Amino acid sequence: MILDTVRDLNPHQAYRIKKLKRQLDKSESYDEWKSFALKLDEESGAQEWKYDNSSPYFDAEIISYRLNLLKRYRQQQRTADLIYILREGFSHDVANIGHPMLFTQTYFGTKKLIDDYIEEVSNALAYIASEKCENLSLKDKLSFLENCQKAYGQPALMFSGGATLGLFHSGVCKALLEQDLMPKVLSGSSAGAIMTGMLGVAEPSEIPNLLMGDHFYSDAFHFRHIKELLKGNGGFADVKYLKRFLVENLGDVTFAEAFEKSGLDINVTVAPYDVAQEDARIMNKYTSPDLLVWSAVLASCAVPILFPPVRLTSKRYDGVHTPYLANTRWVDGSVRSDFPQERMSRLYNLNYTIASQVNPHIVPFMQNDAERFRKDLLSWPERIVRTQGKLAAMGAMDFTRNRMGRVPSVRRLLDHGYGIVDQRYYGDVNIVGNYSLRHYGYMLQNPRPHLFKLLQREGERATWPKISSIETHARIGKTIQHCLAVLKHAQENSETSNSNV
Repeated sequence: MILDTVRDLNPHQAYRIKKLKRQLDKSESYDEWKSFALKLDEESGAQEWKYDNSSPYFDAEIISYRLNLLKRYRQQQRTADLIYILREGFSHDVANIGHPMLFTQTYFGTKKLIDDYIEEVSNALAYIASEKCENLSLKDKLSFLENCQKAYGQPALMFSGGATLGLFHSGVCKALLEQDLMPKVLSGSSAGAIMTGMLGVAEPSEIPNLLMGDHFYSDAFHFRHIKELLKGNGGFADVKYLKRFLVENLGDVTFAEAFEKSGLDINVTVAPYDVAQEDARIMNKYTSPDLLVWSAVLASCAVPILFPPVRLTSKRYDGVHTPYLANTRWVDGSVRSDFPQERMSRLYNLNYTIASQVNPHIVPFMQNDAERFRKDLLSWPERIVRTQGKLAAMGAMDFTRNRMGRVPSVRRLLDHGYGIVDQRYYGDVNIVGNYSLRHYGYMLQNPRPHLFKLLQREGERATWPKISSIETHARIGKTIQHCLAVLKHAQENSETSNSNV
């Protein structure tokens, strides 16, 4: 968190800020956390930044101009002009108002001008959908708002791998659900695939109970004896235990059936064991409607060395289980595509992504938004080291692969390593675990109540500072969704009335 706007503090103010930070860290709920965050902004002087429109990160002049027009047209009920100006700038990031740096300067919120603009766009949409707007028919209103929904897009929530540390994802879900900010598009790889699958096969009413954790307590990890390891044909862990856990909790449900049940578009990433065969895939109701969800999740959890590669299973139209791409074996999707943002964007018209990242080999190297988007001279050395380090690692693996690539095990190891280094591990909003050495001791423990509660609370606490950013991104999309629901309900009532006449 960068607070460039903090004024010179006297000792008494510094003491109060230090006390508020301690209270912020010990908050037991989001409302409590938000209360302390607002007090910190006020006490530190960061609140003043919200009322200062000057910023290098967005165009305040464009937003101010559009805000005045929207307000005037709505108040004067000039519907045609209002629709015209809305269409002209219908993007969640118009004039760059979604820039991450606009959410790093305070503990809570962003520029008041941005908040006012989003509020006014929402008011304008609500006016068009309301009975006050008399010069548009119900059909025209529906057509306009359906086009708005397509133009604006929707968010996605992506869960990374991380073995037992993936219980952190349950806290992220809990915090988002409590604020009604849970996206309808989900993706997951490895441990994240388990979270995605469990949400995807549940009825909406079952999800709060699911996040209580009872279904997560299981012996998913069972390590094999030395004698079994020496025989080969497997990894350090026995895949039978993980498979039993997944079948018990995910059931005999395909991706198409999962969507019908939950209403969620779930995506599970898997990678071929032999990279030469094909690239990593995302499995969902479009690409693999008949694939069993537990089978895809099992493949996505098949971390090389820990678990052996697995074959996928689909369910035929008559309920019979059949092999899916029978000649291909699959492994953990995170080795090639932890966050499949680009492919999901094409399928679901995404406008922004939320990444929940707990991968133990990634988190220590991740930067916060303030560090990533710094442009000052002092940030150059680290930026150069990171860029050149990545290029050097990829170059070394390329060099080795060209000379030792004929050995299948070496080539496979290098291909997976190249995939891990060459990925993008950031979303538009990033919720990242705060690791200490003890977290690495949790990685391969079987989930137990105390560990579930600990990691879930860490996920909640990591999500709370991101809520205001996610809320800002989501507000207009949720308004469109609500307006469409109201109009479709009115259309159904109208059709019922006409049929009864």
